[in-house]
Amino acid sequence: MSEETGCEILAKAEYENAGGSIKDRPALAILQAAEASGALVHGEPGWIVEGTAGNTGIGLALAGASRGYRTLVVLADNNSAEKKAALRALGATLLEVPMVPFSNPNNYVHVARRVFEQMKQELGQQNPPVRVILADQWSNAANRAAHYTTTGPEIYAQTNGRVDAFACGVGTGGTLTGVSLFLKSVKPSVRSVLIDPAGSALKSHFECGELASEGSSISEGIGQGRLPENLTRDGFKPDLCLRVTDEEALPLAYDLLWHEGLSIGSSSVINVAGAYKLAKQLGPGHTIVTVLCDHGTRYTSKLSNPDFLRAKNLPVPAWLDPAHPDTAATNDMAHRMLNHALQTEQNK
Repeated sequence: MSEETGCEILAKAEYENAGGSIKDRPALAILQAAEASGALVHGEPGWIVEGTAGNTGIGLALAGASRGYRTLVVLADNNSAEKKAALRALGATLLEVPMVPFSNPNNYVHVARRVFEQMKQELGQQNPPVRVILADQWSNAANRAAHYTTTGPEIYAQTNGRVDAFACGVGTGGTLTGVSLFLKSVKPSVRSVLIDPAGSALKSHFECGELASEGSSISEGIGQGRLPENLTRDGFKPDLCLRVTDEEALPLAYDLLWHEGLSIGSSSVINVAGAYKLAKQLGPGHTIVTVLCDHGTRYTSKLSNPDFLRAKNLPVPAWLDPAHPDTAATNDMAHRMLNHALQTEQNK
């Protein structure tokens, strides 16, 4: 993509974090802020409650366990099986609810708040009382601050200040705003670019002043039909908004896997496709940075599932399609080699 566009397209590999995603950064920052305020005490029993698409919950479970806390996660039942398994494996208590719009009182974010209020009341009456916090990544300023103090400075240093644009999708808004605000503080010419998947209303809001959306996306953790406080705080507004569909993004994801050995998650797919689209729009000679939010193995039940992809009318890569001539020929050869190897051993 870089060679084709004449730009240097860089992607920060956030799946290398301990919890496997970019959400480790705000998760740790939220806990540190809670300890600084006295809402939690390091080493003493406490509970963290959060409504999340999964990755923030994983980060909270890891960071919380290392500091003596338990984590309860509320998430929509349409999130990947891999994320749910990871949360349970890390000791988090998991509550699944049906996926409904944010306007519905049974949306996972609202349910998490009600669970938090109930737990705070009940556990606060114990002797000694147990502290409970709601992480509230959507409004918690520590989310944005985590990226302003870590991700942004790292990007600037790792590019030697040559970054011209930072582009990514928005879930809570913490990454786009925190990174953009830092980069603009040291290099005002840097462009902040919102990459919006189909089904999200953010591009419409910033360009037309209304929350309107069309289509849908299999991406998780990005795309909103509302305005998170971390996105709009202090009047933040991206310099440019680009829409990316799954049909545009998935072929690039499979190309990266096949030709470059990069397995990336669904939100990362949208980010890369958006950075590619931005590079073609800006023209040669620019350095564009995005983030790989998590690893593709966290979504194999979707991105590597031919039945799921066909049900969504999305492209299926050749190596997952048993009817594809190349796949059929390869499978036939493999079975012939296996049979030959077994027969050879039997003859011995």
